[in-house]
Amino acid sequence: MNNDTSKMKPFLILGGTGKTGRRVAERLVKRGMPIRIGSRYGEPAFDWENQATWEPVLQDVKAVYITYYPDLAMPGAAEAVGAFAKLAVKNGIKRLVLLSGRGEEEAQRSEQALRDSGADWTILRASWFCQNFSENFLLEQVQSGTVALPTVDVREPFVDADDIADVAVAALMENGHVGELYELTGPRAITFAEATEEIAKASGRAVRYVPLSAEQFSSMLVQHHTPVEITELLTDLFTKVLDGRNSHLTDGVQRALGRAPRDFADYARDTAATGIWSELK
Repeated sequence: MNNDTSKMKPFLILGGTGKTGRRVAERLVKRGMPIRIGSRYGEPAFDWENQATWEPVLQDVKAVYITYYPDLAMPGAAEAVGAFAKLAVKNGIKRLVLLSGRGEEEAQRSEQALRDSGADWTILRASWFCQNFSENFLLEQVQSGTVALPTVDVREPFVDADDIADVAVAALMENGHVGELYELTGPRAITFAEATEEIAKASGRAVRYVPLSAEQFSSMLVQHHTPVEITELLTDLFTKVLDGRNSHLTDGVQRALGRAPRDFADYARDTAATGIWSELK
């Protein structure tokens, strides 16, 4: 077998430093695959807001993992995803895998734009990431000992970013995933309060959940100098999308990988062992 990868086309990973993109990149590298990271700091640089950067990053690429920053719910996301997908197909790149979100109308517009591009598409429609508690804005809350959110009783089947990455790599490299829409969830749905309890148990720390009103939540984000568009996005997400519409479980991970998804308790245990949830100094 020839292991020379110098003549192999790279896999392009948009958002290759993010929660799922970083994991996709790591898995491809472990398999001996060449990669190209699509980011503002990549080489060549990629910026969703600058279409002049799109074609250079697509040159001689085998397939693309697409994540949109900051979120597919943002105005203009569907148009951008559609235009990028069509440009990729024009450049001879057919295999495109899109990370999407459950229960979001704007995200579904991006999914349709991908379908309409002529690509050999796969869509990963994911529930809330477990890693939002350890690699996102909730990390500081966990470290402080108080998770304060406006979601009291809603259950969410949190999905592990490692499962998403495994499905993404399969869709990029293997046959049989073209034209598939995989809804990715964990194996059980729990409330944010129950998730906080699991984190407290795993970390051995006193971490409590505090319910907020939408107004209190928005004010808290403003006090932490969160950008206006992100504040609006998060407030909308917690007060509208997280309304129970996504509480049901799906078999996307099982269908794509032939195994069960990872449980939140396993995520909490392994993450606690890294020490990331230690108390803020």
